[in-house]
Amino acid sequence: MTETLIDVEDLRIRFAGNRTGRDAVRGVSFRVGREKLGIVGESGSGKSQTGRALLKLTPRSAVVTARRMAFRGEDLLAASERRMRAIRGRSISMILQDPKFSLNPLMRVGEQIVEAFRVHHRADRAAARARALAMLEAVHIRDPERVFSLYPHEVSGGMGQRIMIAMMLIPEPDIIIADEPTSALDVTVRKQVLSVLNELVEARGTGLILISHDLNLVASFCDRILVMYAGRILEEIEAKNLRNARHPYTRALLDSLPRLDRQVETLRVPQRDPAWLDGPVFRLEEQA
Repeated sequence: MTETLIDVEDLRIRFAGNRTGRDAVRGVSFRVGREKLGIVGESGSGKSQTGRALLKLTPRSAVVTARRMAFRGEDLLAASERRMRAIRGRSISMILQDPKFSLNPLMRVGEQIVEAFRVHHRADRAAARARALAMLEAVHIRDPERVFSLYPHEVSGGMGQRIMIAMMLIPEPDIIIADEPTSALDVTVRKQVLSVLNELVEARGTGLILISHDLNLVASFCDRILVMYAGRILEEIEAKNLRNARHPYTRALLDSLPRLDRQVETLRVPQRDPAWLDGPVFRLEEQA
């Protein structure tokens, strides 16, 4: 791996009133450089909370601790809210699941992209507008002048997600956290949006954390994969070797997927083992 951008060691997140006695995220450790890292797991596995913790966007009821949670060596846990406002967007951006909940419904989409640029860069409105139009063109939106003046309710889901990608990339961040960015889209539009994201990430040398339920998508898109279950990382594996995963949980997820080359009447349902809650993590270096 190249330059380490994010370094997390023993991340734990607990919510007030939690009666289970277990943290929602517990003992999570990983590093991310200028690469594409996938985090997969079932709903409730802690993958989204892990991503939000990096930007200190967890609810007030959450208690977040870690031995280390750093961006380029800077302690994020110790960073003030003022400092985090400078980091969010400029250094670390986040693309959320559904653009209609992320875009301001009262502002034209172009003005929102302009604002995202001017918050972190000194530029007059004319220069910022030109950058926003160029960014809309970069995410393959035809007629960016027209789209610039639209409101969020006037764009489709796929176009809305491209607008979100433009907004998150225009400050030129070092790393992007994409939390289920295509789950609300149909298969064809999903591939188009991911193709745009991949093109821009690789062209700019930006790091990416892709959070998803979709094992096949992550395997085809990312370099490494972290598999999470019940708040823990169970396995770290190179995406190209996912079919050779060794952890029983990862194997169970793979076996539950439909495959054209192996048709079955009934898909297998993953069986959980309580031992996974505290068992060993299958690490990348152990699989070499």
